[in-house]
Amino acid sequence: MAEVRIDEDAVVSFTQELVRIRSVNDPGAGTAEAPAARLVEERMRELGWDPQVTEIAPGRPNVVAVIEGGGGPGPTLMFEGHTDVVTEGDLEAWSFDPYAGDIVDGQLRGRGSADMKAGVAAMIYATKAVVDAGPFPGRIVLGALVDEEGLMLGAKAFARTPLAAEIDGAICCEPEEGEICAVSKGAVRLLVHFEGAMAHGAMPQHARNPVPVAAEFVRRVPEVQARLLADHGEHEHLGPNFVTPTVVIGGDTDQINVIPARAVVCLDIRTTPGVDHVELNGWITELAGACGEPAGVTATVEVVDDRPAVDTPVSHPMIVALAEAHEAVTGTPAVYGGVPGATDGTILTRDAEIPTVVYGPGGKWIAHQADEYVEVSAIIEAASVYAETARRFLSA
Repeated sequence: MAEVRIDEDAVVSFTQELVRIRSVNDPGAGTAEAPAARLVEERMRELGWDPQVTEIAPGRPNVVAVIEGGGGPGPTLMFEGHTDVVTEGDLEAWSFDPYAGDIVDGQLRGRGSADMKAGVAAMIYATKAVVDAGPFPGRIVLGALVDEEGLMLGAKAFARTPLAAEIDGAICCEPEEGEICAVSKGAVRLLVHFEGAMAHGAMPQHARNPVPVAAEFVRRVPEVQARLLADHGEHEHLGPNFVTPTVVIGGDTDQINVIPARAVVCLDIRTTPGVDHVELNGWITELAGACGEPAGVTATVEVVDDRPAVDTPVSHPMIVALAEAHEAVTGTPAVYGGVPGATDGTILTRDAEIPTVVYGPGGKWIAHQADEYVEVSAIIEAASVYAETARRFLSA
């Protein structure tokens, strides 16, 4: 294979084009991923590939291309990214247009620049560079999926395809500031329902009020987090487990003079490898029941989503190739880290048993913030690392 060279101007320009598209899943505004996905599809076709476009929900298509190397049998490597972005939020918090896609002082600015349109552009132009260098063993799969910022419907749909079963490793091109993240936290989202009995506010003796029970439950939730800390300590790259109440719905009526029959507490739980989610949910159920019993309020726990932690061995050939490529391109040894949240890689590993790792351009902590940006140099560097990783992994 000849020398692999990234088209630096093209990868940066394509990132700008993507950032200028408001691909927020916002039914009220009539926006979703379709325009960004269409741009990805068009660019792939311009580069000579034949992407498959699958609508996962109205206006929300996955775009997946398979690029055969033409150099004989070999592994299948996937580069994965998502086309949706979170809302820009309060415009007053931004010092520039959230969809400017401009470059100022070496920074490409706008919503989704880091999370993660730079990664999508980098994986596409890395693959172009590998193709341009000549035949290679195996093949590369490019997946630009939808709904990563929601329930990861795109990744769940892709994981059910026959192609997913053929992938030997996937690099999720999320912003990790050059860290190789072979571990990611798991996520459990729970609704804890408290059921009592409604009554007039002037006669609370006839009620079984779930609101104080919900409040007591929220007060005692830190007990579960402390138990996890005692059992599992802090992970080297992920830190402690977190059990966080995020929403409390204190009743099913907005009348101040009515004691409601129901209350709900929403929990966002982030777990490190080794935490048994079934056991954890049992602890939550036990605590909720203990809070409700004295007041005659029943408690049930509903699992909204359950994503296990990812812990891919760093000895996996894909990660070995990525670490070698990082050092070859940057001149510095690989730094390992962890993803504090879940990514599409969580679903690809859970549902399709694909070994995954997260590595991409942009600051780990800049995602979802106002004045989001990515360093132009980081886009080019990531594309170069991706290309070199593919060369090493597919030729091994």
